[in-house]
Amino acid sequence: MSTNFKHELFAQFARVGKALSHANRLELLEFIAQGKRSVEELANVSGLTVANTSQHLQHLRQAGLVTSHKQGLKVYYQLSGDDVITLLDTLRGVAERHIAEVNKLVSTYLDVKDSLEPIPRDELLDRVKQGLVSVLDVRPAEEYAAGHLPGAVNVPLNELEEHLKYFDSKQEVVAYCRGPHCILAFDAVAQLRDKGLKARRLQDGFPEWKLAGLPVESDDPV
Repeated sequence: MSTNFKHELFAQFARVGKALSHANRLELLEFIAQGKRSVEELANVSGLTVANTSQHLQHLRQAGLVTSHKQGLKVYYQLSGDDVITLLDTLRGVAERHIAEVNKLVSTYLDVKDSLEPIPRDELLDRVKQGLVSVLDVRPAEEYAAGHLPGAVNVPLNELEEHLKYFDSKQEVVAYCRGPHCILAFDAVAQLRDKGLKARRLQDGFPEWKLAGLPVESDDPV
């Protein structure tokens, strides 16, 4: 009896592992971690078809990682709990420590853009309170509206070039986006430095900031 119980229990645990065993689903979870999104919005930001996106979301919902609700004619998804962010962060950390290919990819595609140590969350919060830095959110506008760091200015990466002239050259800019491996922040820092501005990255992204219980602002009325 106890053997059967243990097997059944592990089988249920395995449902979560199975749901996470696809790169597209992990990326969708990162997008959903920024705020609730419709199937169509998730398909657009991920580059997948609506049908494929919907199929992946069903796997995530069946494993209890996301919930869904209908609003008008659209179905919206959100994380089932903040512990899903913790799960993703743990998965990322284990992969970084034990899979050489992860570090090789980070070194090849990210470190070449910015090899400097990012700024920790608590240090950034302290510097913001002292008015020593400008905080730049380079995520799409809808993600910013759903929630962002206090006082952060939203300039999506594809619009950054035309906004560079508005930054104070005497003040450091700290950029952030969806997470520690979000290439948007790396590209933003590279652009800012090319223009002679002092720039650093936040050590991770908005979901991790929120999970840590740090202050968050929102423009989303819903």
